[in-house]
Amino acid sequence: MTDRTGPLQEGAGLSRRRILGGLAGAGSLGLLAACGPGPAASVDMSGGPQQGGILRVGLSGGSSADTVDAHVPVNAGDSARVINLYDTLLLRGDDFELVYRLAESFEPNAEATVWTAKLRTGVVFHDGKPFTADDVVFTFDRITNPDDPKSGATGLVMLEETVAIDDHTVEFRLSEPNSVLDDTIGQYSVGMVPRGYDPATPIGTGPFKLKSFDPGQSTVLEANVDYWDEGPYLDELHLLNFNDTDAVINALLSSQVDCVGQIPLSLVDVIGSDERMEILNSETGMWLPFTMRVDKEPFDDVRVRQAMRLAVDRPGMIEQVFSGYGQLGNDMFSNYDPDYPDDLPQREQDIAEAKRLLEEAGYPDGLTVELVTAPIQAGAVEAAQVFAQQAKAAGITIEIRRVDTTTFFGENYLQWDFAQSFWYTRNFVPQAVSCVLEDSAFNETNYVDPELTDLVERIRGELNPTVRGELIRQAQHLLYEEGGYIIWGFGNQVDAYQNYVGGFVENATGLPLSGYTFRRNWLGEVS
Repeated sequence: MTDRTGPLQEGAGLSRRRILGGLAGAGSLGLLAACGPGPAASVDMSGGPQQGGILRVGLSGGSSADTVDAHVPVNAGDSARVINLYDTLLLRGDDFELVYRLAESFEPNAEATVWTAKLRTGVVFHDGKPFTADDVVFTFDRITNPDDPKSGATGLVMLEETVAIDDHTVEFRLSEPNSVLDDTIGQYSVGMVPRGYDPATPIGTGPFKLKSFDPGQSTVLEANVDYWDEGPYLDELHLLNFNDTDAVINALLSSQVDCVGQIPLSLVDVIGSDERMEILNSETGMWLPFTMRVDKEPFDDVRVRQAMRLAVDRPGMIEQVFSGYGQLGNDMFSNYDPDYPDDLPQREQDIAEAKRLLEEAGYPDGLTVELVTAPIQAGAVEAAQVFAQQAKAAGITIEIRRVDTTTFFGENYLQWDFAQSFWYTRNFVPQAVSCVLEDSAFNETNYVDPELTDLVERIRGELNPTVRGELIRQAQHLLYEEGGYIIWGFGNQVDAYQNYVGGFVENATGLPLSGYTFRRNWLGEVS
């Protein structure tokens, strides 16, 4: 997996009674008094950002495979760590527009075969070493190392050479035109590291430095007082792992943590009714698809794939899985891309046509398939359960095989015939490069189409935005008709935090808690 992080577990079975019961139990242990302001506390946020304090972030999931490596984030904790330890040249901002970070400019030549980055001056790594063009060269050599390629390598296959022109100028020389290289570079898994970087002792230029790391348990980050940008205001940032959703929600309500990402959407009203809590509701391009391996029976028949898509009641999925906090999907990703083809007919549940297609494909008596699910993201297991109920009407029996997150991402990952996935907001090209090309790092559906590959190559090389947009729409049309994803919806990112925490804003990237940009957070005065 790549920068799609967030194995936050499902909220099935959680209820107001269970939450309040858990809160009462925590209170009996003195947690409310010991860890945070009680219901009657007064919070003064009028003075703006305050310096100091520790922000405790509750995350579900995590395992012994957790990492602080800048270039291989997998889950929610990994993402939170790399975003705060490392900076990128460019990055998607709160409104999903690219913004400059360690680069002050990033421009192509007339053919888009050479891109030139002008680097920000005065930036230093956590060990005091100045950030220079040589570090950029080392970073991209590390990511694209053919013997050990990192998560972002697939999107950089055309990168022939990274050259330091001077200490603050870098040229990216390509083997073929790429008009959207800035989009590829603007991913948080492409953080800058110093020459000689060793993830065992991670050094970056980010707002926080690593103090301690216990995989699957906790991470402690301390403020980088030499940070080049706004903040950080906090003294420390604690990323705390919990076994399941029940535990992390009760930790929030008992003030053991100050904020949690991706709360169960069925609990938004319950948590929001607590006067100590604030809800952060962001519309995003996060998608939680079902993945059909197009090279394995029965999904190697496009008629079966179409029937599966027609068996889905998409508004019902949005309501039951996302509690209405989401947007309809149409089996195409990248809904924030300006060239997303919203003119294609919205696919709706059509039981009669699904049955007809199955009969035509040789399944007149219906179809039985196994669906592998795990709590890889909030709503994943619920989505599997809801779809299994919906599909029965079309004669499709979905046998759910639930595994834990470690097993799901274990040796059989990317080999499941029928499973699930999740991705955060991306534009078309970086998303396609990640998951629907033959050399994609995460081709979960094993979808390989020479026509799609050709279209993506032409899109990369097309400098005319009008022509490029038409090519994107053609590529999306292929996925709409023949792809292996069932993309039924895009979920809102809904988080919760204590009312004494400042600095959170709505964020379209799909990452929890304002894109994990904790450098902007601060703690208000509590009386």
